[in-house]
Amino acid sequence: MDSKRYNNIKLAVGIIEGVLTFILIYIFIVTGLSYSLEEYLSAFISNTYLQFICFAATAGAVMGILFLPFSYYSGFYLEHKYNLSNQTFFKWVWENVKGLLVSAVIGLPLLLFFFYVINRYGIWWWLPLAIGLFFFSVILARLVPIIILPIFYKVTPLENESLRGKIENLAHKAGMKVQNIYSFNMSKNTKKANAAFTGLGKSKRILLGDTLLDSYTEDEVETVIAHELGHYKKKHIIKNLLIGTFSSFFTLYVIAAFYNWSLPWFGFTSIKQIAALPILSLWGMFIGLFLSSLTNIISRKFEYEADKYAVVSTNKVSSFISVLEKLTEQNLGDKNPHPFVEWFFYSHPSISKRISAIQKFAQEKGLF
Repeated sequence: MDSKRYNNIKLAVGIIEGVLTFILIYIFIVTGLSYSLEEYLSAFISNTYLQFICFAATAGAVMGILFLPFSYYSGFYLEHKYNLSNQTFFKWVWENVKGLLVSAVIGLPLLLFFFYVINRYGIWWWLPLAIGLFFFSVILARLVPIIILPIFYKVTPLENESLRGKIENLAHKAGMKVQNIYSFNMSKNTKKANAAFTGLGKSKRILLGDTLLDSYTEDEVETVIAHELGHYKKKHIIKNLLIGTFSSFFTLYVIAAFYNWSLPWFGFTSIKQIAALPILSLWGMFIGLFLSSLTNIISRKFEYEADKYAVVSTNKVSSFISVLEKLTEQNLGDKNPHPFVEWFFYSHPSISKRISAIQKFAQEKGLF
């Protein structure tokens, strides 16, 4: 089956990339290449902050070049092989260049802030960094819909007044005032379909891909939005913010502890030494691997709850099941992934489990 093969290949490529990244960073440190790069840069750059930025940029550029074949295979070749992409090669390159530039603009101040706190606060660097990341994430959430998203997509107000009215009615039921309902030209890159609820405060908006609007009935789109609003109604957004904040503080604390503990293994004595900083990436990848499975468990629970809300708020069980099945087909989702793969890697339950849960819930409520 194409969908299972496609997802298995994507998963395998992702795992290989992760393992190779860990190995290459480890080699970069233990062979002394990290120290040699720091020594080379310090020979003609006196400012330590500039040394650090050049160090990070050089290491990042080398990693980017080494993993370019994986990026091409997964992001371009595979998407075309399974007839999911609308991009030409040059458009794919341009989208990646834009992504790189945006990441650089966002990442540069974060890198400078990180280097500042590790030099200023010593072993307590993780605490101000976690606090700073929290406020930065809030600001970024407000800016993404109005500044960053338009860099990649053409975003326009939803023209379908009938659908707009249904969405506004759903938002009212959920206790949320939403005036910003937009469509975006998702089809310029992919044949996949999706919708999203994004932003905070006045930047809060509902986004509908044109591939969704063109391929689905109003009732089907309505149930998709009802699901997204279910996350708001069930306070999943606030819960995820709290979970994410706790996870960020806890993860950085543990990384800092292991970083201090493991410095002598690699011949370093100071947490501030630029050549030693890649060790943080090793611990971050290792700890993140375990935490991701826990957050996925919570995420899947939230998805079930949002599904139930969509059923209750619209009373359109058949339309909701229909759109989930059609989206899975259109996006080449794996209907029945291996149980371990689903448990460890999936933030959403498999479509077969979701539909089974929806049918059971609808029957219990007399809606089916």
